[in-house]
Order: sequence, then C-alpha cells, then structure tokens
Amino acid sequence: MQKLSRGTKIVVASHNKGKVWEIHQLLEPYGLDAVSAGDLNLAEPEETEATFEGNARLKAVAAAKGSGLPALADDSGLEVEALGGAPGIYSARWAGPEKDFGLAMQKVADEITARHGWPAPGMYGLGPRANFISVLCLAWPDGTTQMFEGKVFGHLVWPPRGGNGFGYDPMFVPEGDARTYGEMPPAEKYADSHRTRAFAAFKRDCLDQIAAAPAAGKIAGRDLAALVAAAGSLSTREELAQFVMRLREDYQLNRAAWPSQTLDDYLASLQGYLGDMPEANDPKWRTMAKVLLAASLYE
Repeated sequence: MQKLSRGTKIVVASHNKGKVWEIHQLLEPYGLDAVSAGDLNLAEPEETEATFEGNARLKAVAAAKGSGLPALADDSGLEVEALGGAPGIYSARWAGPEKDFGLAMQKVADEITARHGWPAPGMYGLGPRANFISVLCLAWPDGTTQMFEGKVFGHLVWPPRGGNGFGYDPMFVPEGDARTYGEMPPAEKYADSHRTRAFAAFKRDCLDQIAAAPAAGKIAGRDLAALVAAAGSLSTREELAQFVMRLREDYQLNRAAWPSQTLDDYLASLQGYLGDMPEANDPKWRTMAKVLLAASLYE
C-alpha cells in the first residue's frame, strides 16, 4: 500500500469550496501541500456511478491523471431511512445546478411529509433516522486507488436550525446531542464528523509514518480561505446571518488589514464592487455573502 510523506503535493479533487476547506484542515497538520482541482483548472467529471465509492474513485482518478499528482476525493451525502436511503448519492443534485441547499432541505422535508415520516403535531418524538456518509478515495497517477469510509448516525429536524456548516447540516442532529450540526461550533462538528471518521482510516493506512504537527497558536491576520469557503457554501438566511457575524469578528480582530477603515469607506467599496461584479447565478443569500466579503477586500 502506497504511503504519503510530509511535503507531498496532493490534489483535493473537488470544486466545492466548503469541502476543499474542510479537507485542507484535516491534511494541514501532516505537512501535505494540498491544492484543489479548481485551482488547477481541472475539469469536474460528471458523477455517473451508482455508489459513493464509484463516484469518489471517478473524481480521484480523473484528478490524479489530469495533474500527475496523487489526488484525494470525497463523495458524501445524506441517507434518510424513511426515504429508502435517499437522497444518497444524489444529495448534491437535490440542491440543483446552483447548489442551493435551502431548496434541497425543503425537498427532503417535503418527501418525508409525503411519507408521514415526521412525528404527529403535538406529539413528542424524534424525526426520521438518517446518517451522513463520506467515502474518501486516494488515487495515484497510475490509476491505483485506496478507499476509506466514515458514517455518523442521528435524526432529522424541521425547520432547520443554525447557521454553521453547509449542505444539510442545519437539519441533522447526531446521536448523543440535541444540537444540529448547524448549531455546533465548527470545531465540535469536525472532531467527529463522517468525513473526519473516513479521514481517520485514511490517516491510519496512508499517513501513519507522519507525526502530526503540534497545534499552533492562531496566526494573526485574516483567515480568508475560511471566509471564502463559508461565503461559497451557504444557502440559507440563518447561514448568512452567521457569516455576517464572522465578518464582524474578522473586522474587530484584523481591522488594520481591511482596506476599508470606516463605514463610509466600506460602503464606497461595496458600491464599487457591485459596479464591477460579474453576473451571479448563486442563491440570493450566497450572492449577498460573496458581495459583503468582496467589499471587505476591494480597494
């Protein structure tokens, strides 16, 4: 079984900014030089397989062969017991071409309602059983692949709660907790998420010779990668409100790094960016988040 070593350049085979950021956080302590498929302008292959394993392999192999580098791909989704495992491999496609997970969550809720899967009004009871699943595939340029799987079980709630995370997080409550993933601080979710569990298997088999670097103190300065990932992944009003709070915190901590030092400066930057910005097909909340972030960088 092939191993990775510190300093190896590896492609994260995804164009999803939230997913790329999350996988990068997992890889960073091991000294791997991660770059996304989007940054390399690699084409995003159509997910034509019937399983998570098949789609993860398809994406990883395409990125490895296209870049000449080892590539790590994730295929993940939500499986709802009352829906026979749906949306499953179609989890992202339920969000439509604009990846609007507000609409995707509404579709899940409506499908469960059609099957009488929610507790009756006024009666105590948990929502339908569900689990998140993540399958990671490490592919090498010669086509060799290794697979790793992680699952987290829990139940669904409606309406969604919380503005953290992305995708279906605001409607999923993991076993042993009363909060949705959307209500948890990101560090708590990532400590034991489905992707973290899959990564633990990947680490055991491919990184066991690399000691993780000790956690370093937070480096002063703007964490633009996290802000860009959040702006590019949100779909709901609650997630936008959470993003605005993070932007305010960033301003309070890193005001000197902002081109706009006053409200008038910021509004002028906002006006300028709106005049220059390209047409956007994102969901309205995501478009607003991207505009607010871009204005904080605009000079």
